[in-house]
Amino acid sequence: MKRDEDVEWELRPGGMLVQKREDGDNNGGIGGGGGDSGSGSGSGLAMISVKVHHGSKQHQLRVPVQSAFGDLKKLLVQETGLEPEDQRLLFRGKEIDDQESLQQVGVKDRSKLLLLEKMASKERKLEEMKKHDEISKACEAVVVVRSEVDKLLEKMVTLEATLNGGTTVEDREFVVLTELLMRQLLKLDSIEAEGEAKVQRRAEVRRVQSLVDMIDTLKARNSNPFSSKSNAVSVTTKWETFESGLGSLTAPPPMPSSSAAANQDWETFD
Repeated sequence: MKRDEDVEWELRPGGMLVQKREDGDNNGGIGGGGGDSGSGSGSGLAMISVKVHHGSKQHQLRVPVQSAFGDLKKLLVQETGLEPEDQRLLFRGKEIDDQESLQQVGVKDRSKLLLLEKMASKERKLEEMKKHDEISKACEAVVVVRSEVDKLLEKMVTLEATLNGGTTVEDREFVVLTELLMRQLLKLDSIEAEGEAKVQRRAEVRRVQSLVDMIDTLKARNSNPFSSKSNAVSVTTKWETFESGLGSLTAPPPMPSSSAAANQDWETFD
């Protein structure tokens, strides 16, 4: 008797794959009553049942005996997830070409076939899995850096609130905060990333650079607490872009010193 978990499939003449109907439900169509020939009672089209072994699984298919092995591979796509070009069908230890029919090579009712996955397909999947793992690890590394940057951002917000309250902050606070952000930038630079991980890394790099620029502005405000926001000096860090696409901090060139010279023009009146 057929086990309940075994599902048999049959290929209709039009190429449609349907679940095999029981003999009582076969109203003169394809079904194959008794005997090993599996002949259809109404259409006269010879149908056979074949069992395909794939690893630890078995797939029961009911197909016309004139079906080509290429047609059988198409049926196995939804059963195995393997595309036809990635399949190898063997009968009696020999791989059969897609153009040959089951009947030509001697496949009969209840014959057994062996399905193997091509080596190229296995290697491609292995490479895809490896690449996926690398991207996942890179994304995790970016998340770790992002968490550290969030903590530094909280410190920067605290410094800004202190400045807004009219309290002067030691310059060392800004220097330390900038150095910590630069360390996170170096960590991002060391992450080898592709795909989505590369996008996340680039976004985090820009975020760190923006925070460093904001700290420079806060430092300038701290040096001149009496200046208003409208005329506060803004010191912007100069960023240099390399092949990796990441920014590197370069000290800005020294500003030329200038001294204001007072010139007085005197007018002589009569």
